[in-house]
Amino acid sequence: MKVASALGAVQQLMEEGCIRPGDTLVDSSSGIYAYSLALACHKYGFKCHIVASPSVDLTLKTQLEFLGVTVDQPCATRDASLDQAERVRRVMEYVNDHQRAHWMGQYHDPVHYAGYRPIAQRIADSLRTDSLTLVTGVGSGASSGGLTTALMEAGVDVDLIGVQPFGSVSFGSQDINDPKFLISGLGSGIYFGNIRYAAFRSVHWMGFDYARSGSIDLLRHHGVFAGLSSGAAYLTASWSLDHRPTRRGEPVVFVAADTGHRYVPEVFASTDPVVTRAPSLPLFITRQDELQLPWCRTDWTRHGTAFPTPAPSV
Repeated sequence: MKVASALGAVQQLMEEGCIRPGDTLVDSSSGIYAYSLALACHKYGFKCHIVASPSVDLTLKTQLEFLGVTVDQPCATRDASLDQAERVRRVMEYVNDHQRAHWMGQYHDPVHYAGYRPIAQRIADSLRTDSLTLVTGVGSGASSGGLTTALMEAGVDVDLIGVQPFGSVSFGSQDINDPKFLISGLGSGIYFGNIRYAAFRSVHWMGFDYARSGSIDLLRHHGVFAGLSSGAAYLTASWSLDHRPTRRGEPVVFVAADTGHRYVPEVFASTDPVVTRAPSLPLFITRQDELQLPWCRTDWTRHGTAFPTPAPSV
């Protein structure tokens, strides 16, 4: 998914004259974006520097280095939600110290919406519908913002549903601890400027065990080997398909953001039992203090102000 985002961003920045081959493109990443930016740099002749999350494993780091990427990987902190802020600080320090270095700002620069335009057009052309429900892990906000904007421009009314882990500041669940969830890629520990909060109709918060069950169902029943954010989005989309009060008959589209390779030990190879959804879940809530594991949802258009979101910090 991030390949489209990185390629679109680099192409637009080149067209605008903001960057030119030979420059060093820099960003922070938990994995997918790092590889995607490396491919874009390799294609267009840029250097690449990545400040990598501790979750970037040896397999990915080795690929990045063979693609010519310089990798700075800080040690993990006790609180994973603080890792993103430290990585962004190191990115800004690198850009300040190096001429012809450009911070890609995947968390903050809407240029990352550009790569999703052709994908949105393919969705509109193939489904031939006036309206659809789009379910996506929120992450940096680029896929939800880019797809929704382009679909609306193509004349498709979008009912946008966001999926978040507990512990993410983006939609106010930072005080709920889910120690097993890998927050990177789905939620955030810092403000993300690319998230268009007003575009979301509803938000689901999902814990590790249910996201894992969604990933396993995707592989068992559909042959799709995908990660935790994909599993969470799939489970939310499946529930939404059966519980829409209006707009019945319209397509439900969900975003499967990444493959399952880095999740094999915790998700696919684990011998822990796979949870089955209880009829009472997801729990419908209207206030931040009602948030609780393992799965909650709210009507964001009505109750979003009851879930404080972070202010810009960079």
